[in-house]
Amino acid sequence: MKKLLVALCLFALPVLAVAQDLDPVKWAFSTKKVNATTYDVIATATIEKGWHLYAQEAGEGPVPTTFKFAKNPLVAATGKVKENGKLKKAFDKNFDSELKYYENSVSFVQRVTVKGKAATKFKGSVEFMVCDDHQCLPPTQVDFAFDLK
Repeated sequence: MKKLLVALCLFALPVLAVAQDLDPVKWAFSTKKVNATTYDVIATATIEKGWHLYAQEAGEGPVPTTFKFAKNPLVAATGKVKENGKLKKAFDKNFDSELKYYENSVSFVQRVTVKGKAATKFKGSVEFMVCDDHQCLPPTQVDFAFDLK
């Protein structure tokens, strides 16, 4: 009986460890061709119910969503990254500040222009932080890369 109990505990441990691994944001990356040399690079975050992702200009306290693009002499970013989603503003007692964030989903769009006719890659990363009513997860970074032709 004791061996059976130990065996059950050993099998249950990995399941419990996986349950602790929170990942409430899923990212999808795509491009949309605007014209022969211009593309919109789109990063869409799908956020689990009960969680929120902070805007690029979130307010005082949390780590805002930040995009970093690798240097590429054949690709030039035009303007700032735009946010497409339902922006919410609320006072957060944990950060003692009014914060801007998104729930459910948000898309971030960066327009880029390709110089020349050679195919090239556009690479970068997004760093973000998410919270629910009880906890905040540490900032996370996700890398992305696109082939632009």
